[in-house]
This record gives sequence, C-alpha cells and structure tokens, in this order.
Amino acid sequence: MNLGLAAPLFPPPEGGAVEETVVAAVQWLRLAVELVGAAVVLAGLVAVGRVLVRGALARTGARTYSDARLTLARFLALALEFQLGADILSTAVAPSWDQIGKLGAIAIIRTALNYFLRREMHEA
Repeated sequence: MNLGLAAPLFPPPEGGAVEETVVAAVQWLRLAVELVGAAVVLAGLVAVGRVLVRGALARTGARTYSDARLTLARFLALALEFQLGADILSTAVAPSWDQIGKLGAIAIIRTALNYFLRREMHEA
C-alpha cells in the first residue's frame, strides 16, 4: 500500500485551460440568449401580422391598431429582457471597467425602455 502522495483525482489544468473553457462556454451561452431574443422579436412580428390581417378582414381599424401595438410591446419587452441577459453574460467573465460602464449604460437604457413599454401596456 502506497501512503505517499497520490495523484489528485482532478489534476489542475495546465495553462489556464479551465478559464478558457469557461469563457468560451459563456460566450456560446450569450450567443444563444441573443438568438432567443431575436427569435422573440420575430415571433412578435408574426403575431402582429396576424392581428393586423384579422383586423383588416373584420374592419376594426382603431381597435386593431391598439391590439397590434400591445402585442408588439409584449414581445419587445420580453426580447429586451433576453438582450439584457446576454449583455450581462458578456461582462460576467473578467470584465474591464470599460465593459462595466457600457453594461451600466445599456442596462439603464433597456430598463427605461422596458419600464415605458410596460406602463403603456398597463394604461391600454
């Protein structure tokens, strides 16, 4: 029986391989979240198109316009959440102060947009 030092179960990586793997995984996740946000916008455009076509066939002008705006606002609010999440992911791994400042500005702008979209939806 060898009571000396045994090789560790999980040897430490050489040359920062784990850090590079984590950074690459986060970048792929960020890309996936951005794609989901874009898909939400596309789904919103399709939904708005359906609302507008139905309204045109039923000839309910003002109501159709309001319904279309609310439908698009819902989808845009959700897409903004995904895009903000993607921005957070992009600065999650070893951010610089410049990246943190940009994230702060983007977060403020997107949060304000989301706030006004939700307020308009609530009022309608």
